[in-house]
Amino acid sequence: MSGNEAIGEGAIRADCTLYAGYPITPQNELTAFMARRMKESGRSFLQAESELAAINMVFGAAAAGARAMTSSSSPGISLKQEGISYLAGCELPAVVVNVMRGGPGLGNIASSQADYFQATRGGGHGDYFTPVLAPWSVEEAAQHTMQAFDLADFYRTPVLVLADAIIGQMMEAVELPEASRFSRPLPKKTWALSGAQGRRPNIIKSFFLEEGGLERHNEHLREKWEKLREKEQQSAYYGPETARILLIAYGSQARIAKEAVDLLTKEGMRIGLFRPVSLCPFPDHALKKHAKEKKMVLVVEQSLGQMVEDVRRVIRDTPVLFFGKTGGGIPSSQDIVSHLKKVLEK
Repeated sequence: MSGNEAIGEGAIRADCTLYAGYPITPQNELTAFMARRMKESGRSFLQAESELAAINMVFGAAAAGARAMTSSSSPGISLKQEGISYLAGCELPAVVVNVMRGGPGLGNIASSQADYFQATRGGGHGDYFTPVLAPWSVEEAAQHTMQAFDLADFYRTPVLVLADAIIGQMMEAVELPEASRFSRPLPKKTWALSGAQGRRPNIIKSFFLEEGGLERHNEHLREKWEKLREKEQQSAYYGPETARILLIAYGSQARIAKEAVDLLTKEGMRIGLFRPVSLCPFPDHALKKHAKEKKMVLVVEQSLGQMVEDVRRVIRDTPVLFFGKTGGGIPSSQDIVSHLKKVLEK
């Protein structure tokens, strides 16, 4: 199946009860898939009149305790940012999928990774972060979507699945789990607006006018984020532990970088690949371990260089270089090999 379809199937298996979306390429297959599958499974599908409407439909469903999801591509996600900020401020769980395309502006419909800053720095207004998972395969696209629903419920936060046009459009064989492998029991949604029969009314808000009220709320969000940041870092490593050079890439670009590692390994080079799986929280601990005593680190991105800033924040004692293409340009494995050899010659 395609990555877009796998994301949809992951949502179905995670018991998503409402999907609200608005068409945009290159994620239209996901909206079409959900239109069919949600109806087949007796759940709610809504094609909204706009991206703004879609994110606010998700807000309402999440406030009532439903598992809700929306999806879009880069400019559409920008339109949803106000609603994502409201979800974060109200501590409402929801899943937002971004199948990235080229930008800024309308850009094009080709693959891109230029939404990294937006995804990992909150994206909307105010002091908040959202967890971000970045699949590198169709199978992971489904798995990450399932995990995103559990993370959202466990921490009461919107969670972003950050794919790209390559992951969304490509097709490959998948083996999907029947249910999530989240290791902790999920809390009951006692806060939900489910009708106040036999209890005091619940209040869900992000509006604090009393003196010091918003500061206390933001401190609470920060404390929750610190716990999440320590417990939910995810990464993967490919290559020998004795590697002297380290490539770092995520999503579709990590697959291309893996092929470059294989090509260089055949030439006798000791090289490894570090792949951040959670982009937020960024996997600081694992990266420090794998970057230790390396001769050089090369970050590969399909952008002008965004994740490289997080890598440089973590790695201080080793040269961190960058190679990337933007505007839908896709580096090949041979491009990476040639660039790395030129750097080493210098």
